[in-house]
Amino acid sequence: MDGIAWTDLDNDEQRTLAMLADGVSQELCDPVALLTLTRLALIRGSRLTPAAEQLLSAAIRQVFAA
Repeated sequence: MDGIAWTDLDNDEQRTLAMLADGVSQELCDPVALLTLTRLALIRGSRLTPAAEQLLSAAIRQVFAA
């Protein structure tokens, strides 16, 4: 993950990760968020990388722990 936290991502990037995790087509996602997430190595093609999976999982655990 290289020190990237969920809160480091803006709302569009967070939404895009969640949408891709749910299987939504990349065509329906924000194109700027897709570009940023690709540069951060959180997505490859239209799939989440393991780092993105961990980031999303940690964010979900944090919400339920609160």
